[in-house]
Amino acid sequence: MFRLPLPSGKWSLVCLTLTNSVSLAHFGYDQGIFAGALISPDFAQIFPEIHDASLSGITSSCFSLGAFLGCLAAFSFGDRLGRKKTVWAGLVLNVIGAILQITAYHLPQMIVGRVINGFGKGITSSTCPVFMAETSPAHVRGRLVVLGSLCNTMGFCIANWINFALFNEIGAFQWRFALAFQLVFPVIVAAFLPLSVESPRWLLLRGQFQKARMVLAKLRGTEHDLDDRDLNNELRSIQRTLQDEQTAFVPIVDVLLFRDSTQNFRRLLLSCGTQLIQQFSGVNALGYFLPTLLIESVGVSNHLARLLAAAIATVYLSAAFMCLLLVDLVGRRKLMIYGSIATGSCYLVAAVTLKEAMLHPEQKHSLGIATVAMFFLYYFCYGTSFAKVSWVYNSEINSLGWRTRAAAAATATNWMSGFITVQFTKVGVDNLGWGFYLIFAGFCWSFLPIIFLFYPETSHRTLEDMNEIFKRSNSPFVFMDSILTQQDRPQFYVEAEQRRVQITSV
Repeated sequence: MFRLPLPSGKWSLVCLTLTNSVSLAHFGYDQGIFAGALISPDFAQIFPEIHDASLSGITSSCFSLGAFLGCLAAFSFGDRLGRKKTVWAGLVLNVIGAILQITAYHLPQMIVGRVINGFGKGITSSTCPVFMAETSPAHVRGRLVVLGSLCNTMGFCIANWINFALFNEIGAFQWRFALAFQLVFPVIVAAFLPLSVESPRWLLLRGQFQKARMVLAKLRGTEHDLDDRDLNNELRSIQRTLQDEQTAFVPIVDVLLFRDSTQNFRRLLLSCGTQLIQQFSGVNALGYFLPTLLIESVGVSNHLARLLAAAIATVYLSAAFMCLLLVDLVGRRKLMIYGSIATGSCYLVAAVTLKEAMLHPEQKHSLGIATVAMFFLYYFCYGTSFAKVSWVYNSEINSLGWRTRAAAAATATNWMSGFITVQFTKVGVDNLGWGFYLIFAGFCWSFLPIIFLFYPETSHRTLEDMNEIFKRSNSPFVFMDSILTQQDRPQFYVEAEQRRVQITSV
């Protein structure tokens, strides 16, 4: 059987980064493109059911529901299939779902297509960040995972500009082409995935030591020197951590009761918490309905709504690039704390300006400008905080034995939370008006004490350091322990790694 020669060193990491990044760009594109379809006259003519707010919500949010189910599938089968095969499965479902949407003339087919597409996206979105984290060197891991999430934002930005560019098109092309363009992403992923190596940590988890050694050597560019000291020290550290996890294995009931030494359930809750925080900050509520909200809440035209949505997406992308620099420079905790304060404040000001516009119609134009400015500022603040940090944190906080399942559970939380917020956004805006935005302001501010009290810092730590974090602290509260909250890697973890290397023999 013919096998493609796999690249090594930085080129191996490039292939993995492209696989992860393009897959997540597809994710972002899917989040943004349907907003344009919902305000397309031809789409509304073919699917008149969407004039009902509840059915409009279902048609949008069923993608998130499918993704939630896809995450559960990844939770169940991800560790059996491996990272590469799991991504392949998601790609196939993405293509099937996209084709069903492109060819739909009846709403049930459109909904089925979105559910299947979402199912595939749930699989890939929960697997790719873990795949990237497990293959990246510690000093660039945060930036590479953020790069993937940044490409998610780029996909969202591309979707909004395509929606704007197609404004003058008449008929089905306006929305069918936009939905068909998503097929570009799985084609690119399918080109680079065969050139990517399997995760060495997953191979060790499956007992394939020699193969894990060869793969790690390829990733680090030392495949011609398997006795390289740094290579073998890294391998020993991973292997020792895995052995400790297997030795400390306890029944699932004990895990759920927090009786295991590495506190896997606590870590899972922290992972799921970052994703719940991300969604209940309201990003998908805005993302799926942004043009609609600009038309109905602010009162702009269809054309201007598409242009503003595209411009906001561009600001969001610029903020994501900033986060690429900030995530390791500032740290995870500080960015999440800042995000809680800033996004909540944006919602409060937007709610006040919308209310004032109702009370003073003669000032509606100027107050509308202020509201739009808050949407711009919200996406900037969100893009430099929750948008990227949540995915990084989720991919690194969990133990090796639980990483795939916890990542799937966390991503499932993301999608289910997204389903809830998207499902009720249109109904909420129709019934509550400006008050609907106050709900999200309250959500955002409520996250501040949760992050401050319970979330340890993970920047500048190796993935194996994460076990040391939870062995050290039995209390869920971390704010009083400087080792758990400081940005730089504590010496305590360096010494623990040295001990693991000395104990383990290859």
